[in-house]
Amino acid sequence: MTSTATDEADLIAALRARDEVAFATLVDTHTPAMLRVARGYVASHAIAEEVVQEAWLALLKGLDGFEGRSSLRTWLFTVLINIAKKRGMRERSDVDVAVLAYTGGTVDPARFRDDDDPYPGHWKADEMPSPFPDTPEGSVLGDELLTVTRRELDKLPERQRIVVTLRDVLDMNSAEVTELLGITAANQRVLLHRGRAAVRQGLESYVKEAM
Repeated sequence: MTSTATDEADLIAALRARDEVAFATLVDTHTPAMLRVARGYVASHAIAEEVVQEAWLALLKGLDGFEGRSSLRTWLFTVLINIAKKRGMRERSDVDVAVLAYTGGTVDPARFRDDDDPYPGHWKADEMPSPFPDTPEGSVLGDELLTVTRRELDKLPERQRIVVTLRDVLDMNSAEVTELLGITAANQRVLLHRGRAAVRQGLESYVKEAM
């Protein structure tokens, strides 16, 4: 058994034994991301908090029947999303259409090379993203960048925020995310690209102002 699998088995055993420290650690680890995901399905932050609470209760009630066919984290977020859908998920197709139709490109297309360029789609020389500072001052700026990243993530359209949270905050792979959200791989790629680009652009603008 791998170290990761062993750690998860130990965690599940602790949770089944109603180890309060293990449960509190798990709650602290996943609740922020769970709130972001739940908020993508319901009408308010308050309802999202209720959804997250229901998901934690469902985890406690369902632990004895957990068979380990997926990771505990994936199972937890599957439960969360199912609860959130029941609490007010809007019609998925309408949401996807709205995202694709109205969010547009998050980075100005004029910043990229044209199709007839030897390197189509690459950044133009004078439009390259600003590098993040690699200096002592830059180290201090690091904490501020984390705050800006969270702020920019919260500003994303709901479906983008969910996908970026699952992929980049929870480090889930594409297959896990498409299965959890019931979307196509192509749609997941579009939402992820647009969300990441928007966050990157927000960070870029912040760094320019801070320099």
